[in-house]
Amino acid sequence: MTSSGCGGTPAGTKWRRSSLARAGTHVLDALLAVTLAPACAACHRVLDSPLGGPVCAHCWDALRPLVGPTCRTCGVPIAAGGGASAQDESCAACRRRPSAVDWGRVAADYSGCLRDIIHAFKYEGRRSLAGPLSRVLAEAGASVLAGADGVVAVPLHPWKRVRRGFNQAADLAGGLGPPVVAALWRVRATRAQVGLAAGTRRRNVRDAFMPSPLLGSRGRERAVTDRVMVLVDDVRTTGATLHECARVLKQMGAREVRSLALAQAPARESKA
Repeated sequence: MTSSGCGGTPAGTKWRRSSLARAGTHVLDALLAVTLAPACAACHRVLDSPLGGPVCAHCWDALRPLVGPTCRTCGVPIAAGGGASAQDESCAACRRRPSAVDWGRVAADYSGCLRDIIHAFKYEGRRSLAGPLSRVLAEAGASVLAGADGVVAVPLHPWKRVRRGFNQAADLAGGLGPPVVAALWRVRATRAQVGLAAGTRRRNVRDAFMPSPLLGSRGRERAVTDRVMVLVDDVRTTGATLHECARVLKQMGAREVRSLALAQAPARESKA
C-alpha cells in the first residue's frame, strides 16, 4: 500500500517535486518580468507571470459575459434587439430578417479587454490565446454545444488564410469539445463588412460559401447530413455571415444549425 505520509514516501516525494516546480516557475516568471518586461497584450502593463500567457490575470478577470434575457436565434441581449416575441423568444431584428441559424449564443460584448485580447489573437498572431478564449466560449455556449454532433469554423478565403497564417475561428473551434468539421469553403474574397448596412452585408456574403471540396460528398454525408452543427466565429455583428454559412449547411442536409460567437460588435466596428 502506498503511504501518504511524510519523509521518503512516494506521496511526500511527489509533493516536494510539485512544490519545487511551482517555486521554479515563480522564479522564472520573476526573472522574465525583470529582464524582458513583456507587456500584457490587453492593458500593456508588465506581466507579473509571463509564463501564464500574454494577458494578465486582471484583464481576464475584467471580462464580463452578456447578461439578461437573450434572443434565442442570435444570442444578443433582447434590449439590443428592440424587444422580444413571447412566442418564439426572438428579438425584433431576427423577426424582421429571419436567419438560417436555429439557435445562437454570444459570450460578451466586443469592447474593453476582450476587444484588445481578440485583436492580439487575430491580428498579432498570439495563438496561445486560443485556449483560454475557447474556454470562455465553451462556458458561455454550454447549452448550444450540448448534444451537438460537430462544430464548423466560419472559413476565411484561402488567400486571407495564407496571409494571416491561421483561421482564428478554427483555433477557437478546436477547443470546444465536439469534433471540428471542415464543412465549408469560402469561394469569394468579400469586401470588408466595416460600415456596411445590414442589407448590404447580406448581399456582400451571399453565395460566398460552398460545401468544402476537401470533405467530399461521402464525407459531407457522414459529417453533416441529419446532424446538429454549431457554427463558430470570433466576432458577430448583424449575423449576415453566420446566416449564409448556416444556409449552406442546411442545403448540405444539416438537421439543425446553431451558432456560437465570442463577441458581439456594433456594425460599424466589425471586420468579420
